[in-house]
Amino acid sequence: KSEGMDGSANAAVLAELVKLAAAGELDVPIAASYPLTEVRDAYRELMDRHTQGKIVLVP
Repeated sequence: KSEGMDGSANAAVLAELVKLAAAGELDVPIAASYPLTEVRDAYRELMDRHTQGKIVLVP
């Protein structure tokens, strides 16, 4: 949901997502986790579209 150029609706949605995540009620499937040094491998996996879930880069 997006309303106007000021981003107020987006800020409200983000605040709700943060609240759900803090309560442990947000389920985000993680397909793979890569150290930042392997960003090319992570990008390759993302572009191959063989994942179901998010690709996470870890500093």
